[in-house]
Amino acid sequence: MNDPITIVICAILVVIAGVVAWFASKAYYKKIAEETTGNAETRAKEIIDEALKTAEIKKREALLEAKEEASKAKNELDKEIKERRNEVQRMEKRVLSREENIDKKTDAIEKKEASLQQKEASLEKQRAKVNELENKRQQELERISGLTSEQAKEFLLKTVEEEVKHETAVMIKEMQARAKEDAEKTAKEYVVSAIQKCAADHVSETTISLVQLPSDEMKGRIIGREGRNIRTLETMTGVELIIDDTPEAVILSCFDPVRREVARIALEKLIVDGRIHPARIEEMVEKAQKEVEQSMKEAGEAAVLEVGVHGIHPELVRLLGKMKYRTSYGQNVLKHSIEVAQLSGILAGELGLDIRLAKRAGLLHDIGKSVDHEMEGSHVSIGVDLCRKYKETPIVLNAVEAHHGDVEPESLIACIVQAADAISAARPGARRETLETYTTRLKQLEEIANSFKGVDKTFAIQAGREIRVMVIPEQVSDSDMVLLARDISKKIEDELEYPGQIKVNLIRESRATDYAK
Repeated sequence: MNDPITIVICAILVVIAGVVAWFASKAYYKKIAEETTGNAETRAKEIIDEALKTAEIKKREALLEAKEEASKAKNELDKEIKERRNEVQRMEKRVLSREENIDKKTDAIEKKEASLQQKEASLEKQRAKVNELENKRQQELERISGLTSEQAKEFLLKTVEEEVKHETAVMIKEMQARAKEDAEKTAKEYVVSAIQKCAADHVSETTISLVQLPSDEMKGRIIGREGRNIRTLETMTGVELIIDDTPEAVILSCFDPVRREVARIALEKLIVDGRIHPARIEEMVEKAQKEVEQSMKEAGEAAVLEVGVHGIHPELVRLLGKMKYRTSYGQNVLKHSIEVAQLSGILAGELGLDIRLAKRAGLLHDIGKSVDHEMEGSHVSIGVDLCRKYKETPIVLNAVEAHHGDVEPESLIACIVQAADAISAARPGARRETLETYTTRLKQLEEIANSFKGVDKTFAIQAGREIRVMVIPEQVSDSDMVLLARDISKKIEDELEYPGQIKVNLIRESRATDYAK
């Protein structure tokens, strides 16, 4: 068994057996592949034949459906054409009927026109006869009266003018009396009710503040070495300090009340602290500025809460608080604005209007005064710009713009704000008026009244709340007085600015004098 030849022969036999097995397996797999391919081709041919049959069937079905749809569409189209044809025929019948009616109406109108032409010709003849008779009557009247037609017309017009003038004056007087009686009664009820419900005290403020000192020795410390302390304080605050005039007191003078308040608080803190030098002054001034800013913010919020108005922009609230340190004729502007808001709300309630909107307009009507010394323009225009910037309503904008009569009021709320502003400003004690302004207004009142024909003398009395006009009896009759008083009042309204109202009182006196000898 271990013979090499035998081993080689065995190996050759194994190799030959492997080769034969390989060829045999290859032939087997080739046969299987050929059988599988033949089956697949047969199946594919069957599928294709079946698909062609199905497609042919679908094609026939689609053609049948298409024919049915075409037939159906044709039937519907024929039906629609038939209906349209019937509709056209009906419309043609209506048009023919209308044309017949129009022809009949045209014939009737032509007949009426012919009749009217005949009547016009007849009227022309009658008018000519009437004119002839009128001319004869006028000539006869002129012959009887001894006056021409122009002279008679002038006499008649003069007579009628005097009668109408007298009747007009009497009617105006009666109507004014009746209207005043009703209006004053209602207005007084509203105004008195509003004022009673809104009682406010005003403190007169000036352009100076007074700070008490514990002793006169403190003055020297405030002045400092070579005046360093007082110069620093004046530079930081923009306020003038007057030290030598009043014992144990320092006067702060400045037209800006905010700066004056900052200086007052800073000086009081320095006096309490006792350490007065430039660095400490700067520190105290900064603290005072923060306190005043906080105070203004709190004052604005308190005003909004007091009035009961919500949704105002925070910047407008801050500017409202700033008016706490602003005065007008000695009247605190913030208190005045609160009072106007309360009065506006009460008047709006009496008239059945929006109370909250009236209060809002009244509270913001003088908002421009908070920055009028910092910006160009009147406080009215500045206030309108501020309200427009912070998205206030058109009614509020118009009320702010119209509260001094710069524009016409476009709503009843604007008129209410005007009235409330006048009530708040005009009541006794609310405002101070400078002597120059007061005397100028009285002089202008007298000049306006004296400018009218027939006026003899004019006297302004009751601090300019009333003027008494003495008229010349020969030139101004009792009837003329009513019209003259109205004209004077109108001219005063157009040319003067004044709080409240001015009474125009005309006096006419006729005297007959004789002497017994």
